[in-house]
Amino acid sequence: MNINGSCFCKKIAFKGEVDPDKCFACHCEDCQIFSGAPYRGVVQCEKTNLNIKGKPKEYIKIGSSGSRRIQSFCEKCGTHLFASGIDKTLFNIRIGCIEQRNKLIPKKHIFASSAHNWIHTIKECEWYATTPNSKKIKI
Repeated sequence: MNINGSCFCKKIAFKGEVDPDKCFACHCEDCQIFSGAPYRGVVQCEKTNLNIKGKPKEYIKIGSSGSRRIQSFCEKCGTHLFASGIDKTLFNIRIGCIEQRNKLIPKKHIFASSAHNWIHTIKECEWYATTPNSKKIKI
């Protein structure tokens, strides 16, 4: 599947080809902290299938496994774009910055041991079209 995306301010853009079956939601504590959300959706992309325009800022973190992971983001607007190993051969692209994000459905959830205990009840919550004062909708 061909994808394209960018950071919020458009300073960094990318195009690539991904396998939609390699899409997952990560519930690890690092992803929760980096995203400011209960989990982060990603799709994997080989380096040979990814073209990046612009130069993302990089932050290297040590994962719970001890491996070094590069977190790439836009230094202007702060959008988290992708993560990779030090060798930069495989990229975990953040689904939220991909234009075709609605077609990328996670096939599995990883680090379930760190998932919030309420995550499985999300469909039971009240849902609103936009703001909390907007029209209630069914999902």
